[in-house]
Amino acid sequence: MPLFIGGLGGTEVIVILGIVLLLFGGKKIPELMRGLGKGIKEFNNARASVETELKEGIRQSEIEDRRKLEESK
Repeated sequence: MPLFIGGLGGTEVIVILGIVLLLFGGKKIPELMRGLGKGIKEFNNARASVETELKEGIRQSEIEDRRKLEESK
């Protein structure tokens, strides 16, 4: 049996989707998914921003280290 999200099988995913449908109703689910999509997008943007800042900091540090090494020669 193929595994889906976090080791859940197809039957478990269908049961979870059924419970979500019962709890929130059919009209509320698109709104919830939209919010989830926006949250994921914001998370990915923040992650990319942090990654860019870290790479830039490392690059600046390497440049400064090279400059100090050349000055000490």
